[in-house]
Amino acid sequence: MISRTLLYVRRITRQLWFRVVLLSACSLLALAVAPWLTGFIPEDLGDRFGRDAALPVLTILASGMLAVTTFSLNIMVSAYRTAAATATPRVYRLLLEDTITQSVLATFVGGFVFSLSAVILFRSGFYTEDAAVVVFATTVVIVALIVGSILRWIDHLSGLGSMDHTLRLIETRSRTSLRQRAERPCLGGCAITDDNSDARPADSIAIPAAESGFVRFIDMTALNTLAKEGDTRVRIARSPGEFVLRGQPVAWLFTADEDLADTASGHIEIGDVRSFDQDPSFGLTLLAETAQRALSPGINDPGTAMEVMGRLERLLWESTPDDIPDAREDVSFPHVEMPPVTARYLLDCAFPPIAHCGKDDPSVMDWMQKGLTALSDHPNSDMAKAAQSLADHLFPTQTD
Repeated sequence: MISRTLLYVRRITRQLWFRVVLLSACSLLALAVAPWLTGFIPEDLGDRFGRDAALPVLTILASGMLAVTTFSLNIMVSAYRTAAATATPRVYRLLLEDTITQSVLATFVGGFVFSLSAVILFRSGFYTEDAAVVVFATTVVIVALIVGSILRWIDHLSGLGSMDHTLRLIETRSRTSLRQRAERPCLGGCAITDDNSDARPADSIAIPAAESGFVRFIDMTALNTLAKEGDTRVRIARSPGEFVLRGQPVAWLFTADEDLADTASGHIEIGDVRSFDQDPSFGLTLLAETAQRALSPGINDPGTAMEVMGRLERLLWESTPDDIPDAREDVSFPHVEMPPVTARYLLDCAFPPIAHCGKDDPSVMDWMQKGLTALSDHPNSDMAKAAQSLADHLFPTQTD
């Protein structure tokens, strides 16, 4: 199970500024070590690849990379706004984590920082002719990286911001989240199997939410350690993806220890927006919202809604294990309890919102009925029963 520290590190590495800063720092480091490598440079190379050879190339890079970076940023923002307008606004945050776009822009900025800094150092007389050879060799490498990034960027732009690219991105991220949760239905904790899992357990006190918002991450390792040291148990009342108000119970502590409850509250992250990290239904919700927007009167695009349902069917079919996982067999955190994610909950996040907007379109509803019928044959009996139950609810006349 991922720790909170590793989670924060992973979130930072997904941000655009991280790669930009990293490559810019590497560029400055390459310029700093150039004088130390002069001992490896043959004497005759200083006349051919010295200051006069490096400066013109660096000047061109310094002026050109700034324009390319600015133009690429404008394209990125425009494409992401288009995707958010045609799919769902919540996909914008997912698009910002696009690694190809981040790498390309980081290469452009790194090339600009390298060339501009090198020109300044040359004009200040910092480099000898031997060091200039090292800078020239590094410049050749930077130019090769920039050319490769431009070719990669051209290929990537052909789909950036399109509906196909956006749906593919959501589906890929959703599949990872669903499979991780399928492997550990209770995030490594003990499963709550009673019907009143939301009710307050006897002889327990509330662990209050530190702020209002969505539950984004539950640090199971920290909660289990805390409960073990206090000789007690923690029962999660709000799973990742659920909304809670400040002060409301986000979990229950099986002991009357207010200080322990306040400490435990700090191990449950709450934020303004939902996250894919422990929320397997978030991607399904984004896909459903995309279909709902496509079915709105202003757009009227049932084809996109049917494509979305096809992706939903594929996700639920392929990401659900054939056998029903026994949550009791994989308990890494025995002092933490939480309800497992059910197949019916996942289906309710995916299909009913689309049915609400597409009820007047026979082609959409026919596709949905066929999809639920197909899912009712899933090898996993929970998914099969849930799909059949939802089909009976949405299409009562057809199933009588």
